[in-house]
Amino acid sequence: MRKVLLVLSFILSTAYAVAQQPPAAYLKAKADLDAKAYGMAKDGFVAFLDETKYSLLSHYAAFHSAEAALQLKQAPHAIELLTALKGKAWSKSEEVTYLLALAYFQNNQLVAGLQALKGLTSEPMVSKGHRASFEYLQSASSDFLITHLEEFKQNQGFTAALAYVLQKKASMSASERSTLNQILQSGTQGILKDKVLDVVVILPFTTSVEQDISLIESTNFLLELYQGIELEVARLKEEGVAIQLHTFDSKRDLEYLNALVKDPTVLAADVIIGPVYPEESALVSAFAEAQKIPFIHPLSNLGDRYEESQFSYLFRPALSSLANGVVVALKKQGWGKSVAIGYSGNSRDEQLGLLLQNQLAKEGFSVVKVQKVDSKNATTFLQGLGVRRGSQPAVNQVILLSDDPALAQPVFSLMESISAEVPLLVMDSWLGFNFSNFEMLEYANFYFISNNTPKYHSEAMDDFRKLYYSKHLQFPSTNSLLGVELVHWVHTNAEFAQDFDLRPSLDKNGKQTGRLTWGFNFQNVNNNSYSPVFKLESGELIPLN
Repeated sequence: MRKVLLVLSFILSTAYAVAQQPPAAYLKAKADLDAKAYGMAKDGFVAFLDETKYSLLSHYAAFHSAEAALQLKQAPHAIELLTALKGKAWSKSEEVTYLLALAYFQNNQLVAGLQALKGLTSEPMVSKGHRASFEYLQSASSDFLITHLEEFKQNQGFTAALAYVLQKKASMSASERSTLNQILQSGTQGILKDKVLDVVVILPFTTSVEQDISLIESTNFLLELYQGIELEVARLKEEGVAIQLHTFDSKRDLEYLNALVKDPTVLAADVIIGPVYPEESALVSAFAEAQKIPFIHPLSNLGDRYEESQFSYLFRPALSSLANGVVVALKKQGWGKSVAIGYSGNSRDEQLGLLLQNQLAKEGFSVVKVQKVDSKNATTFLQGLGVRRGSQPAVNQVILLSDDPALAQPVFSLMESISAEVPLLVMDSWLGFNFSNFEMLEYANFYFISNNTPKYHSEAMDDFRKLYYSKHLQFPSTNSLLGVELVHWVHTNAEFAQDFDLRPSLDKNGKQTGRLTWGFNFQNVNNNSYSPVFKLESGELIPLN
């Protein structure tokens, strides 16, 4: 009898475990929703809406279906689904109330949306409701807002929207001015901000509306960047930091992107990361300047267009900062005054080469040669400068500007074979090339120009590598490290006074240590001006300047 009971218990527990696993079709619909394939997701959840058959799972199906419907601008259908969920005793009752309010707002039922928000009782949903109120009401008429002020005055988003609308008017009546004064005296700001750090990421994950985001190759540099961003946000959340990540696909479509920046979530962002391509970043930068939202280009060094901007930043050093770092290092080392510069066909390298030529000449250096180089002529370029066996180099130092391993490999092989002493300044990306073992060279004559250089041998780096590997079964690339460091930098400098801003902290903090890199300095500039040149000594990087 006991054996029978044990077998029965095993069967029941197994059946329970299977019952707890959502059906594959439901999981597919959820994956479609996460991938922003909203039409497919909405259709996929339909099969699970029957409460008598699917019990609690039907509630989740209805909720997620409503999320998809809202993204598809199908507010009436979302209202129908969410209204049926109201009053259900389950863990997402607050989220249902919030989403229902959004659906009413989207359907232009402003009063119904505001009344729904009165049902919210806990954070962060109350603050999110207030912010949604502001976003949807900032274009409402002052008459409408004043009429309903008494009913909804506890909603900070409502009062902020009223203050915003009144302040935009060319002229106000006496009663309107009195209302505005009362609102401002109560401490309401013209634009509502909470104390949650809302990070919006806009990256071109796909190249068309039809392409599935799940088809992105694991080696895609944008995916690597995003994986680092996502992991650091998750780590900060675990530490109790109030931070939210909102991700959007720009689809390499300017018309789509122009509509995307009008999304309430983007409008309510505290900081926007990406996109990366010039035409897209120009559009988002202009939007960010108009909305006074910090925009950060995560990868580029081409930042001349942002020099006069107040809210647009390069996370990496601009060309001017890279050039300044090289010039300072060469002056400090005193190797001599003659320099040769080789640059790749990359836009950054070409512009940096010309900038260095001018700056070095102003500092009294003799720029002997400036030439475009590639994998085929890089060694010829060096040999033409006398960097060859049995010859005395004709220059005191050579600068090679390229991140291309195909160019770096023949250069490294040449230096390994001839044992020349001439200092070679290269980009720090050369440290990651798997064919190069700089410690095996007879002369330690490679020097590395910092471009947000990682601290390869640090405890924080070891911890991150282990975490990344446990999640992705491979070690992180430089792009993943930059994603982590970017979020760390934003969080470190997050300052909520009246509105969120980075500028006060950046100017106050000056040079800062990084978590996975050697650090930053954004004091009075819109790019990372900390760009030293490193030497490699006993396996460790040491800054020359």
